[in-house]
Amino acid sequence: MDQPTRRPRVFVTQPIAVSALERLRTVADVTVDPDSSRILPRDALLAGVRDCDFLLSLMHDKIDHTILSANPNLRAIASMAVTPSDIDIEEATRRGIVVTTAPAIVTEATADICFGLLIAVARRIVEGDQLVRRGVFPGGQSNHLIGSGVWGKTLGLVGGGGRIGSAVARRARGFQMDVLYWSPQRKPHRVEQEIGVTFAPLDDLLQKSDFVSIHSPLKAETRHQIGERELALMKPTAFLINTARGPVVDELALVAALQRSQIAGAGLDVFEQEPAVAPALLRLANVVLTPHLGSAVAETRIALANAVVDNLLALIDGRRPPNIINPQVFSVRACNGDKTGADGARDR
Repeated sequence: MDQPTRRPRVFVTQPIAVSALERLRTVADVTVDPDSSRILPRDALLAGVRDCDFLLSLMHDKIDHTILSANPNLRAIASMAVTPSDIDIEEATRRGIVVTTAPAIVTEATADICFGLLIAVARRIVEGDQLVRRGVFPGGQSNHLIGSGVWGKTLGLVGGGGRIGSAVARRARGFQMDVLYWSPQRKPHRVEQEIGVTFAPLDDLLQKSDFVSIHSPLKAETRHQIGERELALMKPTAFLINTARGPVVDELALVAALQRSQIAGAGLDVFEQEPAVAPALLRLANVVLTPHLGSAVAETRIALANAVVDNLLALIDGRRPPNIINPQVFSVRACNGDKTGADGARDR
């Protein structure tokens, strides 16, 4: 008598949208770590990986050689990241593990948090909130929390040739800002005019901008793209905003620049050693810190979660997923007649 086919097992590293989980549970046994307040500890991630066929990971989960080798029958990693810089794609591919990503639907949400940080640090909104909560009210025309204006200032977008940089530029138009951008590849002049941006060499952008906003992807060549030399080029009245990736900015150099009042302040949604934050940053009043909230908008997160489940449903059904990053693995399996979903085991 044939044995009943076992449902595939999926481990999810943090709670995601209920609608996405409901869809996934129609075809799989799903285990979700229930704590959304912290990144899943490494030992818990290892335990979850060992007991699943498919891993649904969030962008902050570090999937390295140790994690990948914990389960020789792991079939796929469905990441919620648009650019999964914390997954060892090469090792996953070598092991025949499919890796999928999320489509680029975080643009507007990330541009929102970028502009929110810009305004918050310039106008000292967080400091003002803390004063009111302590019962301190200096008065409507007190100089106690004098900040910097945003209207009509110059905004410089580093690596600003992509989707998010363009979205931030569109928001800046509402504040009548002059927007400079630097990118390895310059946009066509027609596109620059449509968006309302002017290309500038990186050093010129740093010297002229009142706000410098980072939008570079994290690559070997962009690690510490903004360091001691670049910070020294900025105005002492200028602010640095980073909603891209933490290691693009040399955090120790940034701390030193802030402590010396070499620049006026910073708004940071990303950090070099996430989830750790440099203790010196926590002590600085002229820095606004948020815990990587770029895509933390309800509609965006629902869309992200369901896009990741789309990938998983395709894989479980033996179909090519819509957002695969190493298609060579799936092509080999398809040629071998490997049905991904049912019993979870395959020869190595």
